[in-house]
Amino acid sequence: MNAMLTNALMHAVRNGVKDSRAQSALNRLLPKLESFWEVENVSQQEADEIQMRIVQHWDDLFGYLVHLYGDQWDFFYHLEQILHTIIRGWRMRPEPLKQDDENRINNPEWYQSEKLVGGALYVDLFSENLGELRKQIPYFQDLGLSYLHLMPLFAVRPGNNDGGYAISNYRSVDPRVGTIDDLRLLADDLREAGILLVLDFVFNHTADDHYWAQQAQSGNEEYQKYYFIFPDREVPDQYERTLREIFPTVRRGNFTWHDGMQQWVWTTFNSFQWDLNYRNPEVFRAMLSEMLFIANTGVDLLRLDAVAFIWKQMGTNCENLPEAHTLIRAFNSCVRIAAPGLVFKSEAIVHPDDVVRYISHKECQTSYNPTLMALMWESLATRDTKLLRRSLARRHKLPERTTWVNYLRCHDDIGWTFDDADAAAVGIEAFGHRQFLNAFYTGQFEGSFARGVPFQHNPDNGDMRISGTLASLAGLEQAIEAESDDLKELAIRRILLLNAMMLSVGGIPLVYLGEEWGALNDYDFVKDPAKAGDTRWVHRPKMQWKFLDELGDDGSIRGRIYRSIRKLIAIRKMTPAFGGLDMELLVLESPHLLGYVRQHEGNRVIVVANFCEHSQEIDSNRLRTAGMGRFFEDLYSGQTITTSHPLTLGPYEFMWLHRV
Repeated sequence: MNAMLTNALMHAVRNGVKDSRAQSALNRLLPKLESFWEVENVSQQEADEIQMRIVQHWDDLFGYLVHLYGDQWDFFYHLEQILHTIIRGWRMRPEPLKQDDENRINNPEWYQSEKLVGGALYVDLFSENLGELRKQIPYFQDLGLSYLHLMPLFAVRPGNNDGGYAISNYRSVDPRVGTIDDLRLLADDLREAGILLVLDFVFNHTADDHYWAQQAQSGNEEYQKYYFIFPDREVPDQYERTLREIFPTVRRGNFTWHDGMQQWVWTTFNSFQWDLNYRNPEVFRAMLSEMLFIANTGVDLLRLDAVAFIWKQMGTNCENLPEAHTLIRAFNSCVRIAAPGLVFKSEAIVHPDDVVRYISHKECQTSYNPTLMALMWESLATRDTKLLRRSLARRHKLPERTTWVNYLRCHDDIGWTFDDADAAAVGIEAFGHRQFLNAFYTGQFEGSFARGVPFQHNPDNGDMRISGTLASLAGLEQAIEAESDDLKELAIRRILLLNAMMLSVGGIPLVYLGEEWGALNDYDFVKDPAKAGDTRWVHRPKMQWKFLDELGDDGSIRGRIYRSIRKLIAIRKMTPAFGGLDMELLVLESPHLLGYVRQHEGNRVIVVANFCEHSQEIDSNRLRTAGMGRFFEDLYSGQTITTSHPLTLGPYEFMWLHRV
């Protein structure tokens, strides 16, 4: 690097790095990169670009790493290694992805667009393999998807692998679905089709047959420090006093005895999933390397799995600790340098107050919205929207440059993760209400339309979650069994109502594929020994492509659901009001109703919905004052609405009202 550019860079360091310690560290590290540029044959322009980006994010990154690892005697060595890992990740990034990076840097709110509509699937269940999945891109385009989330597809341990969340190799695709080159080809085709690629990054644990775990089992002390391994029960028992059990019906406790090592291993989820020790900076660096490798395959969003559990501290429940947030922020700072077009998605099925703490443009820019999902089902069961309205009023708003990912069903179960204080404020006793919801959605409550099944019922404390597809939970399975046209009509209306809410409330809507045509529970999962003990497989059915022949049939239930959801998606993508998160709740007379105003870029839409099977009236004056007009068009039905008389919503009816 010539002297002029060196001076310019040093000037940027002096003026861009505020922390004096961070500045001193960077002053020492930057000259060491000279040999790297020469060996890697990096051009002057490239070197300047990455170094300026390092300067831009160095204060944050240095601060996070000091907080986590600054008390370690070899901290500066690890700092240098992490910096080299960042640069190698950037160097390996394909040029088309670097072009996307530049575009997204200049448009930092790109993931808040109304044009983003997602779909999620398991590759093997949807299309057998990645090659066949590429052939289905026209199907995604026809539905209107612009975001595709593939459930875990990396190499996993044989047998039970927790639905793909026991990773054996982050750089190898499960051979049953393809190769890493197949994944890159799919990413290229999706990019050409205008569809974002979303993958999971399982970073709380690895499988017990991962290379690191194998080395640990062989007695390699370096790799044993990648995990939490104890010679006896003394320390594990101290931790257990404050830990909860995640899968109590599978096993008790959070530690597993390993016969080969004759030691105990921390395993929060399953005995074959070994928790990583992020107190070790080498684990941070190693997982960063894996993350950047995955990012460079062509991933646009990375879902961070089980974020609540990644830091351990004696005397706590080892969930949602401050250091967990620091870790994610440190990873995010690294990515802003090496792959700035990549966005994180948080997955934290925890208390609503904790969910939102992971959401920040410096941490996770997007997040699953488990509370909204749970409370839409709660409103459907109770025919009362008061708890949903309270939650939306208090919890929907997010920091700038962030957004929700809204969903109705996913690969996981439904947990009733509403806030007890919110429930109490609207007159609901939380424990009893959760018992009611469990009974309702497993069909054990009189008058229930749902056909869900229990997941992880803990008889000691009454805790239970719910498995089941959208259609089965919304009453379609019961209606088909009863051969009742009236019940079928109500079930279809519930399905469309929930989808209309998800697509309009604010955030990225995510359809669990199969739901777009009303997939029912698949009870045949019990025939597979690797799946029989996990009821979540009931809502992970194999794609039945023969059913797609019915999608054009006007008399087919599947066809009606598909065409209706496709229409809703198309309308959303053409309606600027559905971009961003701005949402103002309406005060409506009936407890069965939900209403809100969405506005963005000068476009305004009123959304109203009836969560019960009886017609409800809305005072038209509320629509006039909320919509600033006297005549409206329902974007879905095309019907013209006048405010000269009350608006009547039929059973489970919704409207998207735009002023005309």
